[in-house]
Amino acid sequence: MVSEKSNRSEKEIVYLITAIQFIHVLDFMMVMPLGPDFAKALGMEKSLLGFVGGSYTAAAALSGFIGSQYLDRFDRKTALLYALLGMAIGTFLGGFANSFATLIMARIIAGFFGGPSQSLAYSIISDIIPAERRGKAMGIIMGGFSIASVLGVPAGLELARLGSWRMPFFAVGALALMVLYLIYKRLPSMILHLNGEQSKGTAIFQNSKIWLSFAMISAVFMGNFVLIPNLSAYLQFNAGYPREKLGMLYLMGGIVSFFILRIAGRAVDQFGSTLITFFATVLLQFILFFGYFYETPHIPVIVMFVGFMFAQSIRNVSTNTLSSKIPKPAERARFQSLQSAVTHLACAIGAFLGAWLLKEGPHGELIGIQKLTVFSMTLCLIVPAFSYFLEKKIVK
Repeated sequence: MVSEKSNRSEKEIVYLITAIQFIHVLDFMMVMPLGPDFAKALGMEKSLLGFVGGSYTAAAALSGFIGSQYLDRFDRKTALLYALLGMAIGTFLGGFANSFATLIMARIIAGFFGGPSQSLAYSIISDIIPAERRGKAMGIIMGGFSIASVLGVPAGLELARLGSWRMPFFAVGALALMVLYLIYKRLPSMILHLNGEQSKGTAIFQNSKIWLSFAMISAVFMGNFVLIPNLSAYLQFNAGYPREKLGMLYLMGGIVSFFILRIAGRAVDQFGSTLITFFATVLLQFILFFGYFYETPHIPVIVMFVGFMFAQSIRNVSTNTLSSKIPKPAERARFQSLQSAVTHLACAIGAFLGAWLLKEGPHGELIGIQKLTVFSMTLCLIVPAFSYFLEKKIVK
């Protein structure tokens, strides 16, 4: 039985972690819809936008591998504060970029610190929320993604439209510093995991559940990010969607995701991850085929975009809730850091692959979107199988 005081404390920490998720997602997401804007300002081809997103995720992958060796040795609060500070600095630097190369360097710095901030956030939630209630908590935390879509991305697009593409970078950097202050003032010290037995060397890799989790997460995010960095350019130059209405599209997608994430989290607790993952996969296959397989979409843009966010949100809750049940308390930051590294490496590979396969047409349209969609759909199909076998191992 959870006491009222304990319940209040849990809720406060969940909301603090949601704020971190909001900043992390916004810092990462805002670059993609702004891509055509800074591509024009910096004189780069739109088909290279995948390298900007990929540099962030590649750096986050590297720091995830490094962090897996050290993060469980420290107070989670202290480590989180340093990670947020580094991410804020990298984001501010993005606003001062004056070339493709300097923008890439700024995103590498932001990604290097952004990756550990997310893995530490998930470790804290796994520390304080029992497994049987974690789906609901994950649904709330991943609501940070929706809030970033509902408020952050449209606001960033509007700032860029009214002022400059640099303004969203400065705004997100300032928000990161505000969240850092809240974490410093309100988050208690998190050191209980230090009392557990620390696994050493490569012991964590001997757990077959971890390999299944990494394979599942890799399929999810590589399939996502072969498409995601190119969505803004595809919508504007292939589907003919107006730039001035792009913020409204993200707003609508975010609102839908915000509500479905809470429902999905409770559904995962009640029905298990695999069933919910299977449902999301069927929906996602439909959206990918009719929305992205052709040079121009065969369904309305709003259905295509909002449906994509809807299905991805459900699948993200189910897969992340399942993987959070694997590590022991003393291994959680190590596991989450490794999983963050795998996630961001998968995102980087997907983003780089998208940039490599796409070409820019004479009118700015993207040529080759079918190849990316087939790749995404293929990876999408194998995710429920990984979830099924992983869930069987966990419930034994």
